[in-house]
Amino acid sequence: QVQLVESGGGLVQAGGSLRLSCAASGRILNRNVIGWHRQAPGNQRELVASITRDGRTNYTDSVKGRFTISRDNASNTVYLQMNSLKPEDTAVYYCNANIFSLITSRWSHYWGQGTQVTVSS
Repeated sequence: QVQLVESGGGLVQAGGSLRLSCAASGRILNRNVIGWHRQAPGNQRELVASITRDGRTNYTDSVKGRFTISRDNASNTVYLQMNSLKPEDTAVYYCNANIFSLITSRWSHYWGQGTQVTVSS
């Protein structure tokens, strides 16, 4: 099993910055992708950014150039640096880990409990 603990959310004014952290513990296998999703009231949960163990990243278009995802494999921690925040970035942000087992040839998916990010105008 894998546990994910998010931190770093809060209230910030538009144009400000926040850094989210996701600490993963448990059975973290080598082939994994960890990402951040967000869900605003009335909206579906959407992928914000993801990063593979070897550092390949993916971003949704609305955050490109403003958000940066990174990871520290030694501590199994993934970060989301969010700059130039906009009111439309307001949402609950969830850490998500996708881990592949070579034994079962299957992906397992894990979620954190979420952290609130509120951007005021």
